[in-house]
Amino acid sequence: MRLVLEEVRLLLTALQFLTRIPVPAWVGYSDAQLNAAARHFPLVGALVGAICAAVYGVASQIFPVSVGVLLGLAAGVWLTGAFHEDGLADSCDGLGGGQTRDHALEIMKDSRIGSYAAVGLVLVLLGKFAALSALPPALIAAAFLAGHAFSRLMALSVMLTQDYVRDAASARSKPMAQGIGARAFTWAAACAGATLLLLGAPGAAGAAAALLVRVWFGRLLARRLGGYTGDTLGATQQGSELAFYLGVLAAIGR
Repeated sequence: MRLVLEEVRLLLTALQFLTRIPVPAWVGYSDAQLNAAARHFPLVGALVGAICAAVYGVASQIFPVSVGVLLGLAAGVWLTGAFHEDGLADSCDGLGGGQTRDHALEIMKDSRIGSYAAVGLVLVLLGKFAALSALPPALIAAAFLAGHAFSRLMALSVMLTQDYVRDAASARSKPMAQGIGARAFTWAAACAGATLLLLGAPGAAGAAAALLVRVWFGRLLARRLGGYTGDTLGATQQGSELAFYLGVLAAIGR
């Protein structure tokens, strides 16, 4: 029972970190607790995706499918406080405008939105909207759920295979600087993998597409920065989520 309660605490810690959803005060917080909670990020992603799917499902009964998709996407942005989108924006500015590693990292600290960030955000959000809207309506809800879960696994895979490149003592995402162990990642992978069953073969295609983008982006991070930052984890999530939807769409031949 004690072990179950601790896992619930870690799951709620992950929920507290990744979303606006309130959690009970007894959950508490510590850097070590958040680092241990990282294995539950795909589960939180599945919850966010399920809420997006529910918003889409209700809205599509009233409005056209495209409006339902738009409202589903908006629900995800609101639930997470645009947490991952912010990381995408900072990464686009840093990697796009930074001439050197240190210059790129310095740009990422700047809260202002540059041209690379604006273009990157617009293209990724429009891409997700277009891909989801083109799916058969019966698959959209499942795609929302699996895409959110699997894309967070891709972010964790960066933590598993690369080093954190900022000063951990002053980092905004300090606990994320500790990375994730193989055992914790295995649990995260099992949770994310289970959501793919909702889509069948198209889910496997979506996962393959997300993995391709993650491998490409991981190599870019290794070459340009020598590792990852909190911002680049957000960018990994956003890019692999878009790739997941595109992979599902390609698999059904639309």
